[in-house]
Amino acid sequence: MTASFHVPCLTAGKFHTVASAKTADVFNPSTGDVIAQVPLCNAAETAKVVSAASDAQAAWGTTSPVERARVMFRLRQLIERDFDELATVVTREHGKTMAESRAEIQRGLEMVEFACGIPNMLMGNTLANIAGTVDAETVRHPVGVSVGITPYNFPFMVPMWMIPVAITCGNAFVLKPSEKVPLSAVRIGELLMEAGLPAGVFSIVHGDKTCVDELLRHPDVAAVSFVGSTSIARSIYETGTRNGKRVQAAGGAKNHLIIMPDANLDQSVKAVAASAYGCAGQRCMAGSIAVAVGSVADSLVNQLCDHAATLCVGPTDGNEDVDMGPLIRREHRERVAGYLDIAQAEGADVTLDGRCETDPEGFLIGPCVVDRVQPEMRLAREEIFGPVLSVVRAENLEAALAIGRQCPFGNGASIFTQDGYAAREFKQHFNAGMIGINVSVPAPMAWFPFTGWNQSFFGDLHIQGAEGVQFYTRQKTTLTRWFRSIDESHQDPVWKSQ
Repeated sequence: MTASFHVPCLTAGKFHTVASAKTADVFNPSTGDVIAQVPLCNAAETAKVVSAASDAQAAWGTTSPVERARVMFRLRQLIERDFDELATVVTREHGKTMAESRAEIQRGLEMVEFACGIPNMLMGNTLANIAGTVDAETVRHPVGVSVGITPYNFPFMVPMWMIPVAITCGNAFVLKPSEKVPLSAVRIGELLMEAGLPAGVFSIVHGDKTCVDELLRHPDVAAVSFVGSTSIARSIYETGTRNGKRVQAAGGAKNHLIIMPDANLDQSVKAVAASAYGCAGQRCMAGSIAVAVGSVADSLVNQLCDHAATLCVGPTDGNEDVDMGPLIRREHRERVAGYLDIAQAEGADVTLDGRCETDPEGFLIGPCVVDRVQPEMRLAREEIFGPVLSVVRAENLEAALAIGRQCPFGNGASIFTQDGYAAREFKQHFNAGMIGINVSVPAPMAWFPFTGWNQSFFGDLHIQGAEGVQFYTRQKTTLTRWFRSIDESHQDPVWKSQ
């Protein structure tokens, strides 16, 4: 079916359709139906959106941080009011289960709550009498028009990693959501306007590489935040910085889950499965490699296959009784399924083949387990971004740590153990920026930075937490020397600065 709904852009406080020659289909992954058409804006159309944001920047940047925070307090109430409706939009355009969509809305809401405290986080430092009659102070200023280029896998949460902090720091913000999931972005814009955000402070532009290239080149853009694959993250970082932008670019991952022989196996299996198959494996913190240490390997693989086979896979739109939904597109499903052929060709054992669960109408594939994967195989080196869990066997903890050192990524990793020494060694030495100990997905909450390492992140200041505030502001230091003079009419001392 062909959708009649045309996704609008948001410019200068007004939603409008774009008379662009190019459009893309927006699908419901559960059914394969087209539910909307999204414009792919060209460079000129993109520049108009940025210019409108630039026009709003000066007034918003001088607005009291207290007033900016109050917008977030109102936004928080609106998100809570529309919580289930927002989750429904995410499920319809992405395909994740309603439980997963509700969790995504909650994590986005936490970023709004974090940003409500922005007056405290923007406070500077002072030191009186730093040198004789000289006082020193630092203050934070908005960095300027900021851009967010966000992925399809979290259409509400990832934009909210950026928008609340950027806006409350005094910046106008332009969101370029994934053209695969533009509907959640539209709802974010509607809620921000209802919360009283001035026109032009938040804008939405849709597009592909042409649109992104214009955002990276436009002279009025000061900062760019990106989440996506490593190859594109690297390109965004290199192009943006070459054009004088401040850039934070989060890339892909290959996350390891270490299961020690002393781990509670029943709990570990459930946690590993939740990590690998949550959101159908389409998240940068998904567990991708289970490292079975020592004697636990055979039991782990058997229990993983038994547990994963019980998960209900199916359409999620209007269906609460599903454990795992579809992948985002048919071609992505075929790409993910192709890794099982690659695994067999390289000598690994496909012990659970989810391809038998495929529904020809939706973009479905079931959980997969591949045993006896070697670190040099493609399944161990490449980001699959689907429900394929590779099992690598390691003789001991030292060998498991060595597997991590070989990985070019460095997003997250977890260990399952009751041994304090093993947990401490893992925490200290595993090659990843986010560590979990008996935690399935070690993704930090809003108050802590999302600290990917190596090829999982390009930049200096990470998304979320205090680093997010630092990214969206720049410091100014003022030194003041005070002189004492005499008012000749009253002969009273008057302090003056110079």
